[in-house]
Amino acid sequence: QVQLVESGGGLVQAGGSLRLSCVASTSSFSLGIMGWYRQDPGNQREFVATITRGGRTAYTDSVMGRFTISRDNAKNTVNLRMNSLKPEDTAVYYCNAKDLYQTVDFWGQGTQVTVSL
Repeated sequence: QVQLVESGGGLVQAGGSLRLSCVASTSSFSLGIMGWYRQDPGNQREFVATITRGGRTAYTDSVMGRFTISRDNAKNTVNLRMNSLKPEDTAVYYCNAKDLYQTVDFWGQGTQVTVSL
């Protein structure tokens, strides 16, 4: 079982920045796509950004140009740099990783991001 541990959430004013980090308990070379999802109360968990082992990225439209996902396979980490934060970015952010065959999902425990006006 792969453990994912997130850090870096917190409270920030609109327009500010945060950096989320996620460390995997196994080599990220043994993992497939890694990424970040978020969920706020009353809504389903939604896709934010993903990155492949080779570094190909994808973003949901609402964060394009503001968020940057990166991956360091040597350190088993995936990071999410969030700039120009908006109140609507407020949510619990979850780290996700898939196995190499993209058949198994692993999730972190989540980290709260709150953006105030």
